Order: sequence, then C-alpha cells, then structure tokens
Amino acid sequence: MTQSFYITTPIYYVNGAPHIGHAYTSIAADVMARFKRLDGYDVFFLTGTDEHGQKVEKAARDAGLDTQAFTDRISADFKAMADAMGVSYDDFIRTTEDRHKASCAELWRRIERNGDIYLGHYEGWYAVRDEAFYDESELTTRPDGTRVAPSGAPVEWVREPSYFFRLSAFQDRLLTLYEENPEFVAPSSRRNEVTSFVKGGLLDLSISRTTFNWGIPVPDAPGHVMYVWLDALTNYITACGFPDENAPRWHYWPADVHFVGKDIIRFHAVYWPAFLMAAGLPLPKRVSSHGWWVVEGEKMSKSLGNVIEPRKLAETYGLDQIRYFLLREKPFGTDGSMSHPAIVSRINVELANDLGNLAQRSLSLIARNCGGILPARGPATEDDTALLTAAGALLDLVRVNIDRQTFHEGLEEIWKVIRAANGYIDRQAPWALNKTDKTRMGEVLRVLVDTIRVVATLLQPVMPSSMARMLDQLGVSADARTFAALETPLTDGQTLPPPQGVFPRYVEPVA
Repeated sequence: MTQSFYITTPIYYVNGAPHIGHAYTSIAADVMARFKRLDGYDVFFLTGTDEHGQKVEKAARDAGLDTQAFTDRISADFKAMADAMGVSYDDFIRTTEDRHKASCAELWRRIERNGDIYLGHYEGWYAVRDEAFYDESELTTRPDGTRVAPSGAPVEWVREPSYFFRLSAFQDRLLTLYEENPEFVAPSSRRNEVTSFVKGGLLDLSISRTTFNWGIPVPDAPGHVMYVWLDALTNYITACGFPDENAPRWHYWPADVHFVGKDIIRFHAVYWPAFLMAAGLPLPKRVSSHGWWVVEGEKMSKSLGNVIEPRKLAETYGLDQIRYFLLREKPFGTDGSMSHPAIVSRINVELANDLGNLAQRSLSLIARNCGGILPARGPATEDDTALLTAAGALLDLVRVNIDRQTFHEGLEEIWKVIRAANGYIDRQAPWALNKTDKTRMGEVLRVLVDTIRVVATLLQPVMPSSMARMLDQLGVSADARTFAALETPLTDGQTLPPPQGVFPRYVEPVA
C-alpha cells in the first residue's frame, strides 16, 4: 500500500491582499508535496483561506462591502496567487464553507463533552489585529501611552461573557509532547520559544466572543461565535472529512507537517495540540515555521511602499527563477533579505551559468558531434566514477533535507554536483577529444547527460516547468521522471531533440 503524506500551509487571513510571505510558505509546502509525489507517496496538500473574525468584519466595513462578498473577493485572489505561483494543492478550503462549520461544531462538542469547556466572562487585553488575547506581562507601552502586544499591535481592554478552554490543564501533556518528540516543532529556536512559553504557565483560553457575529456559532449558545483560532485551526481536519472518520480522506490525518510563519507558531504548537488532545484526536507530527523576508534590509510595510506582490515578482524574473531564489537564498526557519542584486545573482550565476550552461554545452556537443544520438556508457575512469557516485548519492542527501525543511542545504548538495560536473567537463574537454578520441568523447558526454538527468529530476519540485524542458532535451520520457525511474538507465542510441537554452541571463531593462 502506498504511504500517505499530508502537508498543509496555514490558511491565509483575508483581511488584505496576498504578499510574498504568503507565496513563500505556499511554495515551500509545494516543493515538499511535489518531492513526496515523485518519491512515491500518496500526497494530500491543503491550502486555503481563514475568513472569520473581528478583523475581517472591520476590513469589509472599511471597504464598504458585505462581509461575505469581501471574503469571496479576497479568497479568490489568494487562490489565483497560488495558481500563478505553481502551487499544486489538492484542496483549497474556506472557513465559510458548510463542511467547515459542521466540523467546528463537532470539535467543540467533543471538547465540551470531555469537560474542557466552561462558561465564564473574559476581562483583559485583546489585539484585534492579531485576533489574540495577551497577558499584562506581555505588553509594552509606547511613548504616546498606547499599550501594544509583542507583535506591535495595539490592544484594548475588553470584558464580555465567554466560554473558556481549560488550556491550563494541558501544560504537562504539552511539555511531555515536546520532550518526547523533539522534531514536533522546527526549527529548534522555535521549539525552545514554545517550550519556554508553556513552562511559564498556561492560562485558560477564551474561545468565544459576543461583541461581533462574523464567525461560526457556538453550538447551543445563542450570541456566541467561536474564537477565530479554534475555527481556523480546525480546517486541517475538516479537509480530511471530519467528523466522518469513514471519509475517503480521513486516512491522511494526522498531518505530517504544518507549514506556518513564525508569528503563528504559538497557535499551532500550543493551542492546536491541546484542542486535539481534549477532543481525543491524533496530533500532527510536525509544525515547521519559517522566518520573514525583508526588502533591501527593511521590513515590508504598506507605509514604506515596499510590500512585494509575488505575481509581479514572477513576471519580472520568471516563476521558476523566483521559486528557486526563495528556497535557496536563506534557511527556511530564519529571516532573510530580498534584493534585486541578490535575485539577479542567483539567476545569472547559478541558473544561467552553472546549470544552464552545463546542460547547453553538453547537449550542443552531442547535437554537433554525435548526430544528436545519445552515446553509450564506456568503461568508467576514476574521474567518471567520482562524478557518477556523487550524482547517485544526491537523492538520499536531498531527501533528508526535504524532510527537515532545510531546503537551502538540499539545493547546495545539488549545486555541489553541478559544480563538480562543470569541473569534469573542463578537465575532460570533450571538444578536444572530438579530434583525438571520438569514442571517449561520447563516453564523457554520456556521463554528463546521466549526471544532469539526476540533477534535473531532483530539481523538478523547485522548478517544475524549467526542469520539464531540460528533461525533454535529455530524452527522458514524461513517465520516467520519478525518483524510482533514476534506477533505469537512458536508452543508448536514442535521438535527442535539438538543445535549447532553459535559463536566459537576466538583462537589466533599458531605461
């Protein structure tokens, strides 16, 4: 039976347009989903939009729109962004769907039935922008007297009737979870942050609101809507068919990895497992959080006018080029800076020169000196064996990095082989061998084709369309591009199509 693998992005909040941070999370998750599919897994990949809460209600009001019409428009824009960035999701969930409302109601009932929900009243500091409650100790005061949360969002004092979740009762179980499953939260800096937060003591969590109504109604409690994070987090089981545990997708749960931004790690690594424990449901296996992008050294903000629209970025530099840059430029779990020179350098040095030129030189020599016929392998020299061995070891190395979400390290392993292949072609000089030893020339070119095939196959998840073109030129049929297919050699003597450049250099537009 094929092993299943379930990957999620966070569901994106529809109070504004999608930006590069949303695209980054989605592309990283997409790379893992594509990799696992090529590695033989039965993958379920979920993304979508989070559409309830006070902040959405306010954004719709500010836009002069009916709340549902507003969420319809913004959600459609997020879906269009995912499609434009090549995100191969299997389901796009919206929290305003009936299936999700039914799922949330059942999760609530199960938690309530187990005695972990009680009615009280909430009095404390609340940040509308974060849709989160904060303790006094977490707040700071600005010079103008405004109290703000750790995120910088202003807070306001609220008092209202509220249902509470007994989060305090799960402190020890959560700490045991982190201790027994050190890979549950990644990277380690975020795990330490989460562990420290829980060790500091957990207060019961307000999980209903009565001061607005744009949310999922609490079962049997008129006037109460569910706390937006209880609603939002439930999407991950809704998409699997919950509460129908005979649903066709239920076997995917628990999720293998939730991809999230570092700003929402607390909700996914503390609240979410506690909710699931309270409902008697299995826990996800891993929560992997990423850092933020800054632009030219400055944090993105609307006031600075430097918020990056991912589709425009792809139009400027190329979709696959941007996908590559985002995963290559910085470690997934840390912050990183995005700049025009950095993007151009990755495109021109690594894609156009290192990989593109390697493939173009090798295939052009076959077209020109071998009649476009794929040469056979010959007796391997020490130089041949070194390169082919390095290429053969790549899959296992990259597989480990994908599972750890150390995408930049996996790409560096691939680039080590690309650099080695460029050194090999320079040392072997097949253009010179064409005049002295045509047989050996063919053997050298075959080593290069076999190496480039491995590289292009492993790079498919990152740059799907570019690598499809490269594999076409290597004579790899569309049904032979899985990782398992690498074990079957290419057919000697097959005719290769005329070579064409895959990665053009980026040239500055003329002003």
